[in-house]
Amino acid sequence: MLELKRFAEYRDRVVGNCGKMILGKDDAISLVLVCFLCSGHVLLEDVPGTGKTMLLRSFARSVGGNFKRIQFTPDLLPSDLTGINFYNQKEGEFQFRPGPLFANIILADEINRATPRTQSSLLEAMEERQITVDGVTTKLKEPFLVMATQNPLESYGTFPLPEAQIDRFFMRLSLGYMTEEQEMQVLSRPVAAGQPDTLSRVVTDAETAYVRSAWQEVRVSPEVLRYIMTIITATRRESSLFAGVSTRGAQALYRACQAYAAISGREYVLPEDVQYLAPFVLGHRLSQGEGGSASSKELLERILEKTPVPMEAL
Repeated sequence: MLELKRFAEYRDRVVGNCGKMILGKDDAISLVLVCFLCSGHVLLEDVPGTGKTMLLRSFARSVGGNFKRIQFTPDLLPSDLTGINFYNQKEGEFQFRPGPLFANIILADEINRATPRTQSSLLEAMEERQITVDGVTTKLKEPFLVMATQNPLESYGTFPLPEAQIDRFFMRLSLGYMTEEQEMQVLSRPVAAGQPDTLSRVVTDAETAYVRSAWQEVRVSPEVLRYIMTIITATRRESSLFAGVSTRGAQALYRACQAYAAISGREYVLPEDVQYLAPFVLGHRLSQGEGGSASSKELLERILEKTPVPMEAL
């Protein structure tokens, strides 16, 4: 039987702890938590200085994972991520030196600044949960979460991710600016109080293992499942879109709704969960054709407005 109290306590502790560093972004923290539960990865698009690095560092401290930050640059090589075999003269043998991808929680900063070859190396590790160096394959330890950032304002010296690779991200999020009152609190607090290293771990490995598996017990009624598929099918029939949502995207929305319902204290999914999560899960999976005047976000909003919402007796 699903223990919803454990989900609520886990969410409150993690979101509350991260909220000490990132003010007013509880919704974004909750969405990162949904990705974490579903073993998905996050694409975070926002202007510099809005707290992307602090968010993930705070999250890693809260759940107790090993955190690594990788600054992507054009000269970054795949071996800089995966690790290398080097010759140890003292031991007289080759030894493997693991790269930063062997951490639990990884911030891939400005992923679009690296070459396609390096981007593919990261995305392969994200998808396969393993790394191969010199013919030797090593499984990555769970939990494994990658949050990649992109700067939407600057395109000079960047290598945009292809649509097929963007599709591998579970959600696309944006933090945005804080309110004036929240930003004044950040400006006036002591420097030491704003460091994620001051945070302590608030959940155990056993609690994490439970919430990362038990959310799959959340029920999705046939009416809500049909509602999800109607939205997915509508994106594929939209004439202004070059390509609609893939089956991977449909699975992501289904799983995200289950996990979000669990941390919301419910053992069933509501149509409102689908409406809330669809922009984050599906928005980056829509490929717009040439000459399209509306943005992908506007097209998705239009599809959601047109799709009849099931009225079910829960």
